[in-house]
Amino acid sequence: MIGAGSLVFSKTLMADLLATPALAGSEHRLMALTRTRLDKMHAFVQRMITDNGVQATVVSTTDRRAALKGADYVVVMIQSGGVEEFRQDYEIPLKYGVDQCIGDTLGPGGVFRALRHIPALLEIANDMRELCPQALLLNYANPMAMCCWALGRVPGLQFVGLCHGVQTTMDLIASYTGQPKEEIDFLAAGINHMAWFLKLEHRGRDLYPVLKENLEKPGYYVNEKVRAEVMRHFGYFMTESTGHLSEYLPYFRKNQMARDRYCDEPAFGGETGAYYKYCAMLAEKFSKSDPLALESTALRPRSAEYCSHILEARETGKVFRLNGNLRNDGYITNLPPGCCVEVPIYVDRNGLNATVVGNLPSQCAALNMSNVQVQGLVVEASCTGDPELVMNAVAMDPLTAAVLTLREIREMVAEMLVAEAKWLPQFNGKKLRSVPTISIPKDVHRAEVPVDPALAIANRFMKLAEA
Repeated sequence: MIGAGSLVFSKTLMADLLATPALAGSEHRLMALTRTRLDKMHAFVQRMITDNGVQATVVSTTDRRAALKGADYVVVMIQSGGVEEFRQDYEIPLKYGVDQCIGDTLGPGGVFRALRHIPALLEIANDMRELCPQALLLNYANPMAMCCWALGRVPGLQFVGLCHGVQTTMDLIASYTGQPKEEIDFLAAGINHMAWFLKLEHRGRDLYPVLKENLEKPGYYVNEKVRAEVMRHFGYFMTESTGHLSEYLPYFRKNQMARDRYCDEPAFGGETGAYYKYCAMLAEKFSKSDPLALESTALRPRSAEYCSHILEARETGKVFRLNGNLRNDGYITNLPPGCCVEVPIYVDRNGLNATVVGNLPSQCAALNMSNVQVQGLVVEASCTGDPELVMNAVAMDPLTAAVLTLREIREMVAEMLVAEAKWLPQFNGKKLRSVPTISIPKDVHRAEVPVDPALAIANRFMKLAEA
């Protein structure tokens, strides 16, 4: 468990693993960069093992190579730079006018989180090739698509990126359509945090008419303003909530009027800086107390997270279906080869078996591509150490492009590169080029250039019209 200082997430995954009978007898290695939270997590896991009589052992270390040696599975949940760098991901763009709610997947915040995480993930992957070449890496670090795109460039690495967007959205769809979740047949595919429900059926009956009819009712629509609007205009329901999805598109956060209409309702999670403020609150709370000391050690039914089910399927052969993130090796044919896609995967003793989905509806692929283009530039920027590609990536971000000029984007990216330089070793202190301001005097004479024939004809007709 790399990044086991994550008290909330690490606790959830460890409880799931210990509650899985097929994993009895396992050794669990908890690894983090510092001991402060790691020791608290180690003590809590040991109490869970003891209090529940689980056959398992747990050790903790700050030495990543020691943790990885001979491992069968590597679960990654890192947050490079912690809450302090997350603060800069949120506050610097906001100063320039880019209003983010979550800031961990796309936008300036998602771009810089990826730039911090990709070097760390590639170090982990390269250590795995040496110390545990047969191990499966299960990645929970966001931004999922950019991180997994980078991991997909590592030869021979077995990995899958895990999110809970599909299964939690299915809970909502079940409630919106009035059908039991376990009885709904669905097909979801696309990119992480922007996957499309291409099929929704209950006993062979299409549920989309019911879903669309109900989301036109005010009591339903108010819960799903952003997703409902996207479905109204693009035809399909998506996997992400208001706070997330509003950031990936240019329509919902570009000005105060749009935010007031679609996002700024605390009850539905679209307000400015919601996730950073939540993380900062937790960090302050955990710094003053040990919340795990008060947590029950009782093992409950497993959570919605996929991790323990994947390990169970690999160890027992019991087939498990999930939606996971992989390198696009022909799974979605109208998204670029090599990018990261989220598709159905079946896991058994033979490993991960991804489903070939084929083409997405063209409008869905187009909306995905608005994000994929940014993701590809970020991965290239991180792997080459070229800061200009960072600027290009942020300039292609749909939300940023909706509110800033190119000069403003360059200034914002330059400030973020300096502010977060400690966590961006791939750039080795390199900065953006300085683009001078061109001052245009009032009496400037235009340079003599050849006249575009089409423009000349248009001007001639304008003069004739005026005459």
